Amino acid sequence: MQTMDPTTRDEIVAIVDRHGRERTSLVPILADVKRSLHQIDSETMQIVADLIDVHPVEVYSVATFYAFLHGAAEGTHVVRLCGTLSCDFAGKQAVADALRAELGIDFGQTTSDGMFTLEWTSCLGMCDQGPALLVDDRMFTQVTPDRVEQVLADVRAGGAQAALETHGNALTYASIDAGAGLKAALTMSRGDIIDTVSASGLKGRGGAGFPTGMKWNFCAAEKSELKYVICNADEGEPGTFKDRAILKDHADLVFEGMTIGGRAIGASMGIVYLRAEYSYLRSHLNDVIRRRRETGMLGKNVMGIDGFDFDIVVANGAGAYVCGEETALIESLEGFRGEPRNRPPFPAVAGFLDHPTVVNNVETLASVACIFAKGVDWFKGFGTDKSTGFKLFSISGDCARPGVYEFPWGIAVADLLKEVGGEDAKAVQIGGASGVCVPAADFSRRLAFEDIPTGGSIIVIGPQRDMLDVAENFLEFFVEESCGQCTPCRLGNSKLLEGVELLKKGACSPEYLADLKALGATMSVASKCGLGQTSSSAFLTILDGFAGEVTNRQSA
Repeated sequence: MQTMDPTTRDEIVAIVDRHGRERTSLVPILADVKRSLHQIDSETMQIVADLIDVHPVEVYSVATFYAFLHGAAEGTHVVRLCGTLSCDFAGKQAVADALRAELGIDFGQTTSDGMFTLEWTSCLGMCDQGPALLVDDRMFTQVTPDRVEQVLADVRAGGAQAALETHGNALTYASIDAGAGLKAALTMSRGDIIDTVSASGLKGRGGAGFPTGMKWNFCAAEKSELKYVICNADEGEPGTFKDRAILKDHADLVFEGMTIGGRAIGASMGIVYLRAEYSYLRSHLNDVIRRRRETGMLGKNVMGIDGFDFDIVVANGAGAYVCGEETALIESLEGFRGEPRNRPPFPAVAGFLDHPTVVNNVETLASVACIFAKGVDWFKGFGTDKSTGFKLFSISGDCARPGVYEFPWGIAVADLLKEVGGEDAKAVQIGGASGVCVPAADFSRRLAFEDIPTGGSIIVIGPQRDMLDVAENFLEFFVEESCGQCTPCRLGNSKLLEGVELLKKGACSPEYLADLKALGATMSVASKCGLGQTSSSAFLTILDGFAGEVTNRQSA
């Protein structure tokens, strides 16, 4: 029996019609429904399912997968406090206590007047300016307990978001003229464009390090009337925020890289998959896209080249770390749960809607524009023989000068720490929660694909920190963010977290500790995607690099 108010039903229908009655519109439809109605109940799911012609259980499966879509009723404003490590170091717990006191509720609850819901959330990408709060689509940084009352008052008053700063020294992107790279690339044949990218030695800047030219070449070789270029802007790795800075300050370079990629592989459409936590950047990105269309850099016959049509749209995620994995991202764009696909086929062969698709990271695409603007020899003048070019690093934690920094590949960890004021660190977590923990004894090692590869996250860990607290925070993150599709990741992370809790109590036997190490090693080879394969890395490297600290706890 229908119980919904007709006006509410009409509102849902209008939202669906605005996005289009297609399965690919399901995630943005549900996001707008949640934003408007503050819940997604069973009747709403039925209405949406009928309108886009899918079974209601499919709508339910999507609505319950993404953190920002879960169907439970929420207040008018949702206050999300970042729970990951850098915000922990910056004093998130005191802010959490102040929020509880000011709102009179605990996390997971809604105030009696229906105004505020309080939630923990995974990394907000403001690690250099924590503790960070996301309230609806507004970001608040460097929040202290004393500021909580004013923040909530500001939200009630409907104030605009303050400008977000970017600290650091990312200089090269600022030196590149918008349009220079695209103009140079469009004088070349498609094959020569790919050869230039290959000759530069550019490898993916998102962490995996796959050769960009090779990926483009695979996709270019596929015969298909439709191909896509996707920019992976789902920067959810704890401790990582460089892409946020690029999108905010140098979006033109990202769009140029996508357009050059579109020319190279024969694509006519580009999609930016923007993480939900960065939704406040969407209007800015759309403004840049609009300007590029007006100046002939996007749209029909780009830069006057007859037959080269290429345009870009921005699509929002809905809160799922696993969507940083390229096939999970594609599943999300198609309106499904963000669960990684079996490979092969790889996206270059069968990607978005089964068409050949190139998926590149934000920084990778911006670097493509730089290469064509300045030349291959210029780019290879930075870095090492095996790791060419410059790299942006997101630096946070126990250091005097956190921010986004540009260094050539090959910089030693110790030299990086001197630049950011972290010389007294006892460890550095490299690559975010899924990366490796490097103890001070190994600070002579270098950041490069041939030594310590990384997507760019550097969390400085000071001498006062408990390394088991670090491991616990990361494993809590992975337990929350696992998609649950494969057993090694779904159960393995929970077991490792239980093991850390035992270690902290001094109740983990040497035999059980050995079993945990074996489990972590198994996860690294038996999990389906990169999340499960790397989620045990921090735990294992902390055990290896800080065995004495763990042993002392055991004997206490």
